[in-house]
Parts: sequence; C-alpha cells; structure tokens
Amino acid sequence: MNGADWSKRYPRIVEAAACIKVSAVMDAEVVCLDEKGVPNFDTLHSRTADHLAVACAFDLLMVNGDDLRRQPLRERKLALGKLLLRSLDGIQYVEHAEGHGDRIFEAVCKLGLEGIVSKKLDSPYNSGPSRAWLKVKNPKSPAATRVTDGTF
Repeated sequence: MNGADWSKRYPRIVEAAACIKVSAVMDAEVVCLDEKGVPNFDTLHSRTADHLAVACAFDLLMVNGDDLRRQPLRERKLALGKLLLRSLDGIQYVEHAEGHGDRIFEAVCKLGLEGIVSKKLDSPYNSGPSRAWLKVKNPKSPAATRVTDGTF
C-alpha cells in the first residue's frame, strides 16, 4: 500500500512470484491462514508466522509494463486468473461470484470472516475508496471487534 519492500518478511510470496514468467503488478492482501484456511489477523500482526503468509490476489494492474487499470474489472480478473492458473503456494487467486451478495455475505458471517467487497465488473481500477465498490463488514468478525475493543 505504501510502496515498502517487504520481500524479506514474506519469503513464501517471493518464491511464488519468482515462478511467474512475466512482470506483473497485482492488488492483493497478505494473510496468515489458520488450519481451516481462514485468515488470522493476530498471527499476521504478531509476525511469528511471516514465513507462512500468502498473498490473496484480487486484481491485476500491470503486465510487462502494460497498464491494465483502465480496463474493466471483468477483464483484469480474467487476466489475473490466467496468470495464476497454476496453483502457486504463496499467491492465491481470489475467486469472485456474481449475484446473490446477500447469501454470500451470510455465509461469510457464519465463517467468521471480515466481510465482502462488491465491485462493479465494468469499472476501471481506482486506488482507495470508490463509488465502483462497496465493502460490507461482518460486525461480529475479529477485525470488527478489534476496532471496537481497541486492540487494533
């Protein structure tokens, strides 16, 4: 987010990125997953498992110097899926679903996940808040309760 080089902190992600045969810039979130595959912020924040952290990639911004940010999200997601077609241990493609956001949000809440982000499939990439996407947080998730109880 701020351009810092954290490659020494996350070797698993660096190893996966080295397997990608093109130069690429992705939008992703680094997470530490628990034994059920659920992101655990406390583990990530503690820095005790940096070597296990993975990048969850959800958008593709550039490939070999070509700027994709003006292309619709639908096209960028398709290109990202092709780029990450082979399963990379340290970089995971974040699938998307169309429709039934209410049911997806309900399932996310039952799993105790942070929430969902809904984006317009025809929108270009915008860094930061945008009218083209909406983040809906699970009020009972650990992320939400950390903000409330001041442990964030």
